[in-house]
Amino acid sequence: MAMKGASRRLTKEYMAIQKSPPPFITARPLETNILEWHYVIRGPPDTPYEAGEYHGKLVFPPDYPFKPPSIRMTTPSGRFQPDTRLCLTMSDFHPSSWNPSWSVATILNGLLSFMAADEATTGSIKTTDTEKRILAARSHKFNLANPKFRDVANPAPNYRCVSGTLYPRTRTTPSTKFQHHRYHASANHTSAPTPAADAHATPRRHDCRGRGRGGRGQSGGKRAHQWCCGTEE
Repeated sequence: MAMKGASRRLTKEYMAIQKSPPPFITARPLETNILEWHYVIRGPPDTPYEAGEYHGKLVFPPDYPFKPPSIRMTTPSGRFQPDTRLCLTMSDFHPSSWNPSWSVATILNGLLSFMAADEATTGSIKTTDTEKRILAARSHKFNLANPKFRDVANPAPNYRCVSGTLYPRTRTTPSTKFQHHRYHASANHTSAPTPAADAHATPRRHDCRGRGRGGRGQSGGKRAHQWCCGTEE
């Protein structure tokens, strides 16, 4: 029952993030495990992280929202040790300070705020602003080697919500029917799409030009799109 509650809660939070994305933040769960979310924080202007892209993950316990997730940042930032559990008020280091009303958006906004500050904690490191800017400039190239980053930074696949369950959007033809795979109510059990589904399912792409931080006059020219097109059905 705990896992079912976590799945319902995280599904609602995913739909809420699609309708109202937090500034500088993109996040979504894995297709195969709704308890594991991947995020990308884009460095805010006028900070040493400007133009940087910082990928990481949140791993939620089966009894979320009554217990907090673990928080990691994979991309070298000069602020946190890469791929290390971070000790924050909203992380699993401090279950006693966790508030069940907090959400994925709350957690990631808190992480961004802490990242921009100078406070030390378990998992943080000390570097100069110059070093942070160098790492920001290198972050996109570093992240491209990670398929999880490519999945979360680009606007495909999309999802639809049916009776509280997330389904990847698929393309159908009149002569072809296939099953959607979905998140199962088990922390350790997932199902794969049928061969027919895999053969015909393609992510729905959207014209996201003009969104995100990329574009004319920006450093690097090509930037990852914002995840922007989720709708609830």
